[in-house]
Amino acid sequence: MATVVLAEDDPDIRDLVAFKLRQVGHEVRPFEDGVSALTSAREDVPDIAILDIMMPGISGLDVCRELRNDPLTADVPVIILTARAQESDIEAGFAAGADDYIVKPFSPRELASRVQAVLARVQA
Repeated sequence: MATVVLAEDDPDIRDLVAFKLRQVGHEVRPFEDGVSALTSAREDVPDIAILDIMMPGISGLDVCRELRNDPLTADVPVIILTARAQESDIEAGFAAGADDYIVKPFSPRELASRVQAVLARVQA
């Protein structure tokens, strides 16, 4: 299936997302901060990135912008997974280059489906 870079500072959510995505066949590279996720994505380009917004060091929005600005990772689809649910937050996510935006709390099954949908759109 796909290689997923996952940046989520909450260990419970990180473990849940990684478990669900592995369950449906994806390889997941989980990180607790944006800097590590960005470094990993640049060293070994993933098929998709899932980013929390509020993380120590660098936010998920900044990671998304960095991915978009680097020719090597510019085409990596990004899903923002965050508790920030205001309309302005969602607009900021898409303005940073996100392909999808999922608000916590979320359904792990829905997340897996949306990962599949984003990957299908990119591959089409």
